[in-house]
Amino acid sequence: MSEHTTEIPEIRPLQRSRSNRMIAGVAGGLARYFDIHPAVFRVGFVVLTLLGGAGIVIYAAAWLVMPDEGKEDSIATAALRNRRDRPWPLIGLGLLAVALVSLLSHATLWPDGDAWWILLIAGAMILWLTRQPAAAAASGADAKQLAAEDSRRLRRAMRRMVVSFAVILTLLVAAIAVFVAVFDVHLGRGIGDRNYVVTDVRALDPAYRLGIGALDLDLRDLRLPPGETRVEASVDVGELKVIVPADVAVRAHGEVQVGEVDIFGNADDGRNADVDVSETGERVLVVDADVGAGSVRIERAVR
Repeated sequence: MSEHTTEIPEIRPLQRSRSNRMIAGVAGGLARYFDIHPAVFRVGFVVLTLLGGAGIVIYAAAWLVMPDEGKEDSIATAALRNRRDRPWPLIGLGLLAVALVSLLSHATLWPDGDAWWILLIAGAMILWLTRQPAAAAASGADAKQLAAEDSRRLRRAMRRMVVSFAVILTLLVAAIAVFVAVFDVHLGRGIGDRNYVVTDVRALDPAYRLGIGALDLDLRDLRLPPGETRVEASVDVGELKVIVPADVAVRAHGEVQVGEVDIFGNADDGRNADVDVSETGERVLVVDADVGAGSVRIERAVR
């Protein structure tokens, strides 16, 4: 008569790492649990933080609920377990929980802040992965076996997702690097929107530059002396708009590597698009406008 034994999958504890930590060992513990390099999780926390601060909130929550390596209880479970004998840790935990919920309500998991669907998908996926198979129910599998199977499924699914995320992130970084090299992007010039309104020629800078974003240069009320007044404006990637005074002659050159140029209705688009406008007069504003990828628009103020 053969003896039948049932192998119970290993239940790997989810704990914060002591040996592989930079702050509290959260990334190291997740890496050991899912058998993935900790740098992947650290990059993920940084990316979520840059996208709206959610990375800090998630890391703090994980620090509260994940026990330290070699310990049974996390900070949260220890406070709950000893709530009668030591109520103050539970009060502190409650205040932290309220603070984290408040921060999460202001943080975003996506650039537009509409991330409820991410949480919905994550919750549905966990429920689907941890559903009880019919075969397990028929065989009378105990809770320990089911918990081990849940952990195994979640680790396998998480490993696949993290590897996919790492591959996508690597390709994205490579694409950005190529884009920056091709269009000669200078991030040190700034990122975002820049608006300049100049009314005095003494306050007019000879050049206005931006790395990535939109640059608006409003010169409609600028009083020019006789002769030529020169100004340069450039954006590596984005939009450049210049409004010139209504009562001066303009000599302008607009150029983009890829995009569109429009100067007083004279337009060109595509690769290496450029437009030149040359007017004569007693007072001449000379504008040199350049964009790597994007658009250049120079328009005259309405009288």
